[in-house]
Amino acid sequence: MCGNIMSAPLPAIVPAARKATAAVIFLHGLGDTGHGWAEALAGIRSSHIKYICPHAFDIIGLSPDSQEDEPGIKHAAESIKALIDQEVKNGIPSNRIILGGFSQGGALSLYTALTTQQKLAGVTALSCWLPLQASFQGPISGANRDISILQCHGDSDPLVPMTFGSLTAEKLKTLVNPANVTFKTYQGMMHNSSHQ
Repeated sequence: MCGNIMSAPLPAIVPAARKATAAVIFLHGLGDTGHGWAEALAGIRSSHIKYICPHAFDIIGLSPDSQEDEPGIKHAAESIKALIDQEVKNGIPSNRIILGGFSQGGALSLYTALTTQQKLAGVTALSCWLPLQASFQGPISGANRDISILQCHGDSDPLVPMTFGSLTAEKLKTLVNPANVTFKTYQGMMHNSSHQ
């Protein structure tokens, strides 16, 4: 993962049907763009939730055992924190913002939530892992110690095997309130999303 998100085009946005009082920042996976997820999220459009789908950040490797670009991951996380700051300036409190993502986007969402001082509403992490795991030793002390995390993974995922997802869930339970970490598996699902 490397953080070139700042040179990327403006995010794809699905506006709230009325005044936005909450936001979801959803990060795509390798080979996709923010537009791909914006189209999917438009189908569940809400009267008060704005969906923000930024475009692109590169990765060195797709799987959790690939070489990690620590400076790039940290730079990409700072870019996401800047998006959160912008939404706060737009009038949405950070505790009404959810980070989410698929694959590398889910990985970056988890990392960002654990390293930001902005209190977030939660994280939805799909078919992913926690990057730079070794940098987290013991419970985090930041604003998101009690954050709710929903992690979903297909049990037939060939790109990010479910064992990486379950190991990530176990690691997360040592970092945040374990009662707030939910790990859901989907039988027969590969490296893709589900309507559930």
